[in-house]
Amino acid sequence: MLMEKSLSKVSHLKKYLCQKAIGMDKQIQGFSKKSKAEKIDWVAAQFFHDAQAAKALLATYWNTDEALQRLHDEFTENTLTNFYLPLGVAPNFLINGHNYVLPMAIEESSVVAAACKAAKFWVDRGGFRAEVIGVEKVGQVHFTFDGDPKSLVDFYHQIKSSLLAACAPLTKNMEQRGGGILHMELVDKTTDLENYYQLHLTFRTADAMGANFINSCLEQIANSLLAEAENYAPFKATGQSLEVIMSILSNYVPNCRVRAEVRCPKSDLGTHDGLTSEQFADKFIRAVAIAKAEPYRAVTHNKGIMNGIDAVVLATGNDFRAVEAGVHAFASRHGRYTSLSDAYYEGDDFVFSIELPLALGTVGGLTSLHPLVKWSLELLGNPNAEELMQIVAVAGLAQNFAAVHSLVSSGIQKGHMKMHLLNILNQFKASEKQKEKALTFFTHEKVSHQAVRNFLEQNTGV
Repeated sequence: MLMEKSLSKVSHLKKYLCQKAIGMDKQIQGFSKKSKAEKIDWVAAQFFHDAQAAKALLATYWNTDEALQRLHDEFTENTLTNFYLPLGVAPNFLINGHNYVLPMAIEESSVVAAACKAAKFWVDRGGFRAEVIGVEKVGQVHFTFDGDPKSLVDFYHQIKSSLLAACAPLTKNMEQRGGGILHMELVDKTTDLENYYQLHLTFRTADAMGANFINSCLEQIANSLLAEAENYAPFKATGQSLEVIMSILSNYVPNCRVRAEVRCPKSDLGTHDGLTSEQFADKFIRAVAIAKAEPYRAVTHNKGIMNGIDAVVLATGNDFRAVEAGVHAFASRHGRYTSLSDAYYEGDDFVFSIELPLALGTVGGLTSLHPLVKWSLELLGNPNAEELMQIVAVAGLAQNFAAVHSLVSSGIQKGHMKMHLLNILNQFKASEKQKEKALTFFTHEKVSHQAVRNFLEQNTGV
């Protein structure tokens, strides 16, 4: 018996040491119910060598305005502090004959500068043109059915109107604003997955992004579908069953699409780092063709586009993750990932264009809550959703133009590293006098980490 107790103690000790090794001693129950101060105390004590320093850093990023901080705390769960991104602006954007200053929330130093450069280049060449091609958004009810497909089709046609009628209380206000459910169809997906069907719906959501509206409608339709199936006599008689798996909007919205372009006679493009206007245009078009043909290049090409798009989407309180997912799916719609932009000649004109899906909103969500989102929208003239789609598409096109321009002329690193100079100096903890001298020195010198290190070593007494 004594031996058994000793072995048991050893077993418990091993289990404790194993749990501690994998961090189970740092698990916690009821964390979300703790106060903000209690959450900070626990996180700092458990995961930081200097708990007080960790807590002090979080406090430095709080808003001094308590009401404003409380608002930020309530945007998400378990908020400890705020994570700031710079909000810059890019002026001189001429879009459809109107002048804009674009708000851009982004940490990458060269993005705003590139947008400004592209805007300034095109403002004297007619500016940007943009148009919305469609505004349809998508939602689906996914379900399984183990019976005869024909009987399901018959059932659907009998209940379709009642499914839509069940949503009337939800769609009333949206319909008054010009939105609502546009179309619903039964889709047989059994060739992709056994017994899998869906109700595929399209929506118009006016100036709202519409996620909550769409999901509410879908859940109502799903509940009605299930109730109708349970009471449908032919299903009961034959033992056929229907099960709803889930109901959710899709962030792939190929029919909520916008197009933007710039164009001018190729002779008006000017010279670029020794390239004549025609040489520059030819090389630019070839570079975009490479991004259309080569997926490895297309990913980076499109990432540059998203630098501009995400920055404006974030500044205006929209969901950049949803936009990213939908845009990259669109880039793969033909079975291979390819460029979102296109460049070509149309007669004597050089044309650079982009077409992509953008599901954006200017009402709802953070647009009426976050003070800087409201500021950004006012900066843009309080656009409606379609106007914002055009502005955002232009931001992506401008960013892409600046990137490809650099790639085919001076190279990407020359301007990129110049913009990163201050970041590098801060990494090396340069003094203000060293920074001032370095900015002058590197005006005509190539920037690299090693070059900056060498400069600072030679200027330690500055």
